[in-house]
Amino acid sequence: MTRDTLALVLAGGKGKRLGSLTSDRVKPAVPFGGHFRIIDFALSNCVNSGIRRMGILTQYKAHSLIQHIQQGWGFLRAELGEFIELLPAQQRTGGGWYQGTADAVYQNTDIIRLHNPGYLLILGGDHVYKMDYGPMLAAHAGTNADVTVGCMRVPIEQASAFGIMEVDENLKIKRFQEKPTVCESIPGDPEHVLASMGIYVFRTEFLLSRLLVDGVNAESSHDFGHDILPQAVADSSVFAFPFRDLETGGDAYWRDVGDIDSYWQANMELVGLNPELNVYDQRWPILTWQPQAPPAKFVLDEPSRSGHAINSMVAGGCIVSGARILRSLLSSYVMVAEGSSIEDSVILTHVVIGRDVHVRRAVIETGCTLPDGMRIGYDAEADRARFEVSAGGIALVTPEMLGQSVHHVR
Repeated sequence: MTRDTLALVLAGGKGKRLGSLTSDRVKPAVPFGGHFRIIDFALSNCVNSGIRRMGILTQYKAHSLIQHIQQGWGFLRAELGEFIELLPAQQRTGGGWYQGTADAVYQNTDIIRLHNPGYLLILGGDHVYKMDYGPMLAAHAGTNADVTVGCMRVPIEQASAFGIMEVDENLKIKRFQEKPTVCESIPGDPEHVLASMGIYVFRTEFLLSRLLVDGVNAESSHDFGHDILPQAVADSSVFAFPFRDLETGGDAYWRDVGDIDSYWQANMELVGLNPELNVYDQRWPILTWQPQAPPAKFVLDEPSRSGHAINSMVAGGCIVSGARILRSLLSSYVMVAEGSSIEDSVILTHVVIGRDVHVRRAVIETGCTLPDGMRIGYDAEADRARFEVSAGGIALVTPEMLGQSVHHVR
């Protein structure tokens, strides 16, 4: 089934809640975990699951995403029927750009038919998780479903933040609601509900027939969650597939890093002692492109000038000179000068941190230069006057906010 599946990764959204992190790049291209991009998780899941026919639907500020795919994902072999295609909005079915997630797929109907897959796997390109899609495809075939929806178990009090599936004892979906205030719990589990992960398996002909109808419906928002899925639940065979940890049987790791607080938190989870997301697992590698950088370097070993990192992740090309890194994540080519300290922070690539700089609970964007003596995360009022500060108190700093006009997105 994996060989007869075409995966379509939706990667065209603006990601406005990530603030200035997406002012020059689309959300799936946002760096994560030191040298990954968010989209690497969905693509790696496909490859590790045996799905090697993939299309990436792009639209908004896609240059850095396209560059990343070209640099890091060119290893698939066309002569073996493997490929990864970039599918920008091309006005193939009319004069407009992609109007919604369903419309993005609809506008590429002719390309889908060219590849002639038996199944379509629809994925978001902006979630962090590791998942074998094979069992979901097998469940789809086993139930003879028209649609199978990947779901996560969440506490019932959080239902209003998700698209919620109400199911029977066989996991057939009876009702789908976007962000309901009242809904049914999972049968036999009154404390939890099933929330959609935005992962769908369709029989190809079923989906294309529905998109044809939806595409000419002027009242539709042309969205999978708002339009295609509710209609399918009403008149077709739609099943839920709960995403579980295959080793423990418990709830699996899945994060929607949709705002600065969740993005910062997901990165911070990686530097913990035993993180739920194991990026060191060689049985399920997270593939990516990374620069050919030398190893990280820590210099100076004097009582007041010791270069060291504790409970942190430091990528190649970094030099920590007489500075202290604590519970933080440094991406490639970060330079930290003596007397400085970085705590509970995410530092993206090519950042230069001067002497006696102290940063706490912050995200520092690519290309920033923090001048000597700067303090971030110690005075909330001062931070709000200069930077973007999230609801959870995380400061987001970009070169523009520092008066540094040149901002090369990577």
